[in-house]
Amino acid sequence: MSGAAISTTPEPIPEFKQVLGHPRPLWMLFMTEFWERFAFYGIRWALVLYIVAQFYDGSGAGEAPANRLYGAYLALIYAASLFGGYVADRLIGPQRSILIGAVIMSAGLFMIAIPNEQVFRIGLATIIAGNGLFKPNISTMVGKLYPLEDPRRDSGFTIFYMGINAGAFVAPLLTGWLAEHTFGGSPDMPAYKVVFLTSGVGMLVSLVWFWFGRRQLGGVGRPPEGAEGRTRSLWVAVGTIAAVPLVYFLLTIDAGVLAWILGLLFVALCVLILTEGVREGAVQRDRALAMLIIFAFNVLFWMFFEQAGSSFNFLAQNIVDRDLSGWIFPVGWFQSVNPIAILALGPVFAWLWVRMGKANPSIPRKFGLGLIFNGLAFLLLMFALSSLVDDAGKIPFWTLVAVYVIQTVGELCLSPIGLSMVTKLAPVKLVGFGMGGWFLSTAIGNNLSGIFASHVSGEGGMTVASAHAGYTFGFWILIGLGALLFLIAPLINRLMHGVK
Repeated sequence: MSGAAISTTPEPIPEFKQVLGHPRPLWMLFMTEFWERFAFYGIRWALVLYIVAQFYDGSGAGEAPANRLYGAYLALIYAASLFGGYVADRLIGPQRSILIGAVIMSAGLFMIAIPNEQVFRIGLATIIAGNGLFKPNISTMVGKLYPLEDPRRDSGFTIFYMGINAGAFVAPLLTGWLAEHTFGGSPDMPAYKVVFLTSGVGMLVSLVWFWFGRRQLGGVGRPPEGAEGRTRSLWVAVGTIAAVPLVYFLLTIDAGVLAWILGLLFVALCVLILTEGVREGAVQRDRALAMLIIFAFNVLFWMFFEQAGSSFNFLAQNIVDRDLSGWIFPVGWFQSVNPIAILALGPVFAWLWVRMGKANPSIPRKFGLGLIFNGLAFLLLMFALSSLVDDAGKIPFWTLVAVYVIQTVGELCLSPIGLSMVTKLAPVKLVGFGMGGWFLSTAIGNNLSGIFASHVSGEGGMTVASAHAGYTFGFWILIGLGALLFLIAPLINRLMHGVK
């Protein structure tokens, strides 16, 4: 594809009005992402449960295929970011990419409310195609609000990450309540249709919010020089819609085959980023290599973290004791534990990274901490499933809540720092593409998460034994990788040439 030439130097940063110590547009991007994440997390808790209830008549045999489809859906959500980053970098800029993506995502969310399996999968494919244009580019624009060496940069990304999780906190509570109390829904059979419709409305709010708020950005995120007309935007919209059948096909193939496809894409991305790094000099080459090494560890973090939308839902439904003095805690509400923990702990981490100054752990060691805390969450599940199971085959309510909180600590060590890392280490001409690479590594992890979750559920549905075996495996992998990353952190730091 041809594209307008892009400067090898960063875009000049306008003089933004400061609000609460950060550029004013950060708060507009915060709210845009809040509503997009509301839409995303509004359906996240319901997808695998809906697939089993609607298309497998509630049979436990549907859990494994539901997990694999969910993993493929998440994987393609993130993989599409690779192409969305390229489109923004070379064709139409982040602002227009976000607008087009929001429109297409909204359409997909309304489509999955139709109770037909083919239409449901086409709707998922439409969401994926639109999200590819939205997801990498709004994160990239946060990085464009700050000079490269601005000490507020990590703090700004953590604040932005709180916007993500504010939407993620509200969405399951609202959609879960609506599913059980409207359209004839009940705790035994939620009205999933209202979940999907409510999420579609949330995506429309995100679109409108950005449409009016983008004036605050000035020139940040505008189309590349020579591409200011709207013809390219029209072609991008048409091309994105035309890609939906391909995405639909990828959703239907075997998860193992999809893993190979994503792996090949990742290898191609590594070659492209390293080639550009070499062109920009030895320092940028080394930084790109450091970034790609961390991407590899990122794969395994998300493989186990993303059980939240798959096997943890079946764990909550089948094995966790949700009876709280006669009131049954909704399965979907467990999804709000992680974001509320982030809202509580996010400001602490934002303050901590600044407060620690020179003692602030390096990026590789923050990633190592993320893996270790994720592993400790699985250690708690191992203990609960081996020592705390009651006569009814249930584990205590508090254990799954604690698992989400422990995972949150690991996530805060890794995920917002990863977004910031890409904007610091990626070759200047490929920052958006580098952000797509970050999401591609997450995509591979998410696809593997679906495969892993399908093994946890087994052929007939999750049992205490199958869950214990699967989560024990997850613990040892995460602890081992975290320790390895701590050991090789000095080598990665040398490759980063002073980037903190």
